[in-house]
Amino acid sequence: MARLLLFTQLNFNRPEIAVNHEVSAARQTRRGQQAPLNLSPVAALVAGLFVLGAGSVHAADPTIQELQQEVARLKAELAARDKAAAEAGAAGVPATQSAAAPEAAPEVEAPGGKAQELEKVVVRSRPKLARVADVPQSISVISGKELEGHLALDIGAISQRSASLTRNVGNSRTASLSMRGIGKITQTEAQDVSVGAIVDGVSIVYPPFLSFDFYDVDTVEVAKGPQGNFQGKNFTIGSVSINTRNPSFTPDASWSIALGQNQTVISQVAGGGPVIDDLLAWRGALLVEKGNGPYTNGYNSDNSFFNRDRVSGRIKLLFTPTDDFSALASVEIQPNGAEFYNAGTVKISPPAQYVNTGRATEGGPLDISTKLGRDWFTRQYNGKNFYDNGFLNNPNPNVNQQQPLYTYTNNGSLQLKKNFENFDVTSISAVRKYHFGASNDSEGTPFAVQLNGGGKVDEYRQFSQEFRLSSKPGGKLDWQTGLYYWRNQVLFGQQSLNAGWGQDAGAWFAEVPQYNTLNTDSAGRQLLTDSLNGMGKSSAQKIRNTAKSIFGQLDWHVTELFTLTTGARLTHENRTNETSSLIVNNGVGGALNPVVKSGVQLGGFDSNATTGVLDTNTPAQTALADQVAQRYFGVSSYSLLSDPQRRQVAAAKAIRNTQIGPIWNATNGREFKKTYPGFSISPSYKFNPDQTGYLAVQYGQKGGVSQVINGVPVLAEPEKATSVELGLKSALFDKSLTLNASVFNTGIRNYQQTVNDNSNPNGTPITFVGNAPKVNIHGLEFDGAYSGIRNLTARFSGAYTIAKYKSFPNAPVPAEYDPNGVKSRDVSGQTLPGASRYSLNFGAEYRVPVFKQLAAHGSFNSSFISGYFSDANLSAYSWIPKHWTTDASVGLGRLDQKFDVSLIVKNLFDDDTPQNQTLSTYVPAIPRWIGIQFSGKM
Repeated sequence: MARLLLFTQLNFNRPEIAVNHEVSAARQTRRGQQAPLNLSPVAALVAGLFVLGAGSVHAADPTIQELQQEVARLKAELAARDKAAAEAGAAGVPATQSAAAPEAAPEVEAPGGKAQELEKVVVRSRPKLARVADVPQSISVISGKELEGHLALDIGAISQRSASLTRNVGNSRTASLSMRGIGKITQTEAQDVSVGAIVDGVSIVYPPFLSFDFYDVDTVEVAKGPQGNFQGKNFTIGSVSINTRNPSFTPDASWSIALGQNQTVISQVAGGGPVIDDLLAWRGALLVEKGNGPYTNGYNSDNSFFNRDRVSGRIKLLFTPTDDFSALASVEIQPNGAEFYNAGTVKISPPAQYVNTGRATEGGPLDISTKLGRDWFTRQYNGKNFYDNGFLNNPNPNVNQQQPLYTYTNNGSLQLKKNFENFDVTSISAVRKYHFGASNDSEGTPFAVQLNGGGKVDEYRQFSQEFRLSSKPGGKLDWQTGLYYWRNQVLFGQQSLNAGWGQDAGAWFAEVPQYNTLNTDSAGRQLLTDSLNGMGKSSAQKIRNTAKSIFGQLDWHVTELFTLTTGARLTHENRTNETSSLIVNNGVGGALNPVVKSGVQLGGFDSNATTGVLDTNTPAQTALADQVAQRYFGVSSYSLLSDPQRRQVAAAKAIRNTQIGPIWNATNGREFKKTYPGFSISPSYKFNPDQTGYLAVQYGQKGGVSQVINGVPVLAEPEKATSVELGLKSALFDKSLTLNASVFNTGIRNYQQTVNDNSNPNGTPITFVGNAPKVNIHGLEFDGAYSGIRNLTARFSGAYTIAKYKSFPNAPVPAEYDPNGVKSRDVSGQTLPGASRYSLNFGAEYRVPVFKQLAAHGSFNSSFISGYFSDANLSAYSWIPKHWTTDASVGLGRLDQKFDVSLIVKNLFDDDTPQNQTLSTYVPAIPRWIGIQFSGKM
């Protein structure tokens, strides 16, 4: 039995560069011209000749001998090219290169002889991680094939395949990314992220764009440290680049259908080819993912939490009228989907005492048992206290007012590329749009308490335009420079309520004395009902941000072994935010409003907050008070009410006033307008063709945050990050092992984080997005891939990270602190929320030919993360213990990939570690899921 295993190394370029190289090669080959040297076609050729024989194989057989000679010749040619590439690349990777690359050539069946059939084998490209060897920066690369094999479609699944990347749990609007322990914060629409993304060359600063599925993916790159000197938007901690497959003039098509637990159906179709040879090519992709969630709503079992309701389609067109010009247009639509996420929490008993004062929590905001024990609620629940009969420890919560989250996104981009003799010009124009609507049952009961709660992003719209000039690679100086323009507009809460109250809200929010005052007779109970019933509030924002940047990066190949990479960026930003918080629906209790609050006229009447005795009022206000007396007590004048009756009115008005909360008319936040720099210096030295060391010094900023809190304009200062990284990238054991490792130290000044300010002029502390003065992160990382065992490929990564506040004296207190006590605390020296000390990832695939025409395969991916605090305010009750999560797949398919069937298991060992935890709730883990996927190529 003769078995051959060949590995090829592909070159890598920025996505648009790769497209043009493919186009140019394809056009020139078709026209009888000699294509420029490009290792990608060579890899495809070798893949087509990768052969494994079954049964006895005789070298004397002419056909087999010819194949063996051809394979040997190609191996020698590849070795020579590897050596030449290493010598030429000793000076460093040109500034125009990155880790993105076309997918490896498809597996093909080798020809067989009549007397004896050759055993079929697969030629595999060298792991994509090997292609980042000369980039002086810590970068992890994940292949789209690996993601497809485990149905890893969302950003959470992607993050489980990179040790330094974490998805912070939340819904479409509130989830975010962390890297190296940074990024677990309360996100606002007015704020840019520290860890950004680049999707098909378009920068993403708004995390909700990453809440949708990613399909037909070519590669994912995770770059650490400040970004922005090479392209796109600037990020202070790192970025995730997701590259989907581009059109080609070679026809191809693939499909897959997965059926699984919870009535899950996941269907994907992708393909394309030439529309007009050498002129116009297309690629389309479609994803449908539908399925119930693992937990149901006890109030309505047709609704389930963490369900999937996703449909997405994308079309790309590649236009190549000449050899030196190309245009790539892309349009993607993900229509409105309805998914239940909010309220999918398990309620647990809170502590009996506040940790800082020792005062009992009974009767306070944490005491839900007392609220649900009131006869108002037991009468509606068969005489039982719902707290002990369905509220606590129930993964299938009974909530009557919870609605699904509605989200959609539409995206479009146009990339133009013109090649000149000595440089290339690239233009990327893009628009993105997002909508989010939540209507939450915020208290989590089957009673009509809170309605229509949650954020309402009526429309988030982003536009960006980028121009880049890049040199031809291979000279003494390789460079790229560009201009970048970005703007967004967010309309938040303009078209609907984001807080509402029902007929049971008064009984729920009444303090014990208020409840006892009102729950004595029919008039008091009616006041209790009407105090909040039907009231609706809208907190609106109009956010407008713009950024204009110039950037550049230069690779100076000082010698064949030593390269100095430098980059710089200058960004000017202008950020504004107009907000308001108003009652837009008075409901049935509008007469119980105060006259005015925070300068907002509410149309009520003035009375003593305790006794209910009328204060000075206008005739119209007095008449309104008389209407209240007539409605609830049947007397013609408020002056005829008894003292107990007036106290009942006062109690109802106090309940209402508390829930009205801070309100203000349209107010402009403090404008952020500033120009700030970024830079990088990265010397690298090639010790030998297979080992490169580098030092990266990077500095970056992100803009401030314009906001209005409780009617007070406030401003968060820009976040400033300085990172130093020392790394070594190696290819060992005849390049079968790729191992990259680095140590890093990042200091952040003015880390944007929720803070508490006690200097408010009216004496009430306010909590808002401000700045933690100093944060430090340091540690080590490694990333590798191994392909030295026949039929087996493996990748692994790990990180040891210490992320701490060096100075944060005014952090908000967590929920276990007495609300009547201090509002802030000093957490200097403590570990940041979401920052685990250790993280590991390991994945492998084994594929072997069987039964001559088939290949059996199995793969898994395991992700480990050590314990961390999941609460942004570092609640002691938010500890998430260390845990492993493993996905696995086994299958059987044809060698030519025309058909394959796989059994896929997510969360193989059914890890039940909570996703998120507070002192009174936790988000349960997604349990083990089993499905079967049928797939193939056409």
